[in-house]
Order: sequence, then C-alpha cells, then structure tokens
Amino acid sequence: MRMYRIALPVTALTASLVLTGCGGEVGTGKSGAPGPKGAAGSALAAVDTLPVKGRAPKTGYTRDQFGKGWTDTDHNGCQTREDILKRDLKDVKLKDKCDVASGTLVHDPYTGESITFKRGASKIDIDHVVALSDAWQKGAQQWDKEKRAAFANDPLNLIAVDASANRRKSDGDAATWLPPYKAYRCTYVADQVAVKKKYGVWLTDAEKSAMKTVLDGCRDQKLPTG
Repeated sequence: MRMYRIALPVTALTASLVLTGCGGEVGTGKSGAPGPKGAAGSALAAVDTLPVKGRAPKTGYTRDQFGKGWTDTDHNGCQTREDILKRDLKDVKLKDKCDVASGTLVHDPYTGESITFKRGASKIDIDHVVALSDAWQKGAQQWDKEKRAAFANDPLNLIAVDASANRRKSDGDAATWLPPYKAYRCTYVADQVAVKKKYGVWLTDAEKSAMKTVLDGCRDQKLPTG
C-alpha cells in the first residue's frame, strides 16, 4: 500500500519558475540561480543527479518499441498488469490463478476517489508513472529492446489509477501534468525521479524545475528503491 504525503500546491509548471528555498539548504541550479537542495537519500537531492537535456523528437515511437503488451518479468506465471492490480487493489477476487475479476482501488492516487474494478468494464488503468513516449524522447531511443521491455513492465514504474485521469495525463512529464489530488504529488514526483534515475532517463529544464518545486514542499520524501 503506497503511503501518501501532503504536498504544498504547485504554483507553476513552467520553466520560468523561480525556485527559492523555504529555509534549510539551498543549492545552485543549472543557470546559477539558487534552488532547493534536499538531504541525502531524498527524492529532492536525487533530482540534481539526473542529466538535463532537450527533448528529442518523437520520431519512430510506437508502444511496440517497449514490447508487445504485458510480460511476466518476475516469472510467477502471471502478466505484470495482473500483478499490479493485485498489489494496488483491495478485496481482490480472481477469475483464475492470475486474472483479477474484481476489486476496489480504495484511494485512487490521481483523484483521491474510491473506484470499483470489474473485469471487462474497468474504469482503472495501469499507468506508467514515467510515460513510455516521454522516456522515448529522453533516452530510450538508444536502448535495446530488452531494456525497453523491462522499463515498461517494472513495478516501480506502474500504478493502478483512474482511467480518465490517466488519459488526461497522456505522455506528460512533471512540467505539463501533475495528479489533481495534491496530497499524492510528492509521492508521484519521487516515483518519477526514482524511475528516471534507475534507467538513465534525462530531464528537461522545465521538468527539473517543476519536480523541485513539488519536492521542496516535502524535502524528507525518500527516493523509492523499488
């Protein structure tokens, strides 16, 4: 069960943000302007370890570049999608050994609402916290197929969420989309940082600024290890 931490509201999601500390340590951003600096082991500190580059063209991207659908990466006989449903839902009932027939997403991380899952009429998606298209434009074009498939099926990068909110997110990064449920934003951005650090996905300037703005409101938010 994921733990939610109350985050301060994001006041802007653009590269023009001026980032200042609210007490505590202050670092220096890429442009030389002061910016928040987190404690060792925090998601905020980890942001500064990620490379910053421009977004590459989306040319050549398809979902199949990350493998054809879900795989069984942990070799338990079940597809990753079913594993995530079993991890994130409560009161799960199975159709068979692997497939989830029903359950409840008690506290949707993107909206804060409770959502019932029923197979064949689901309002729940399994979202890639770092969208596949976003990763494609920030380094994944150079990966081999095995690494891309691992990225697409990594539980660290997967979460059960409200389908409508997920469609609104599309392939947005932290600079263009954050969960409407503000209490989840620290966890969400920390998860993005962890995934990008694990796989070597870079940030844009605007994305880094947006991440640091969110995490400056929860400087002790730990970097997930997955």
